[in-house]
Amino acid sequence: MSFKRKKKVLQQSPRILEIDDDFSLIKRFIEGDESTFRTLVYRHKEKVRNIIYMTMNHSNSVDDIAQEVFITVYKNLKYFRFESQFTTWLYRITVNVCLTHIKSGKKQNMVRINSNMENDDIDNIVGSDDAENSPDEILSRNEFTGNVKEALENLSPKQKMIFVLKHFEGYKIREIAMMIDCGEGTVKKYLFEANRKLREQLSELYA
Repeated sequence: MSFKRKKKVLQQSPRILEIDDDFSLIKRFIEGDESTFRTLVYRHKEKVRNIIYMTMNHSNSVDDIAQEVFITVYKNLKYFRFESQFTTWLYRITVNVCLTHIKSGKKQNMVRINSNMENDDIDNIVGSDDAENSPDEILSRNEFTGNVKEALENLSPKQKMIFVLKHFEGYKIREIAMMIDCGEGTVKKYLFEANRKLREQLSELYA
């Protein structure tokens, strides 16, 4: 089955994404079945894109950064140790890539995958399939959320990331600590400071 045909089947039959759990897909990928990587991307791309959108300044960079995340995943997936959930590992990579971009303040050059996959495959998979469900469209429906995102820009990179993971993505302190690779106490400290700063800024708008 060609890649374009396979992509069409996946889009028309979302339940196919539930046939294999992540570990099974990763094992098959390590054994040489690269098609399973596309399924992993389809399964997790929207969550990755949402995290990127909420933590970056420019929404038009979401797809480029998501591509970078999945390229990093592709190159390192064979080293996955099956000691934690794949999503924890994936979101840690997402967090690191976002923090790198935030700190550098500029886009890094994208490196294409040199493999049996077509060069544009990652681009096609990562991009949003439905414009109505894009992060821009979703957040534009909620003025308060938009104001929160604007206020987030005044937080430090880690404060911003931890706030997003906790309040927008719903992760627990323990899970965030694993993603950020720090202690739970440190996460709580960043979260406390982020909440305090945002409360001060938003109180002026909603007094």
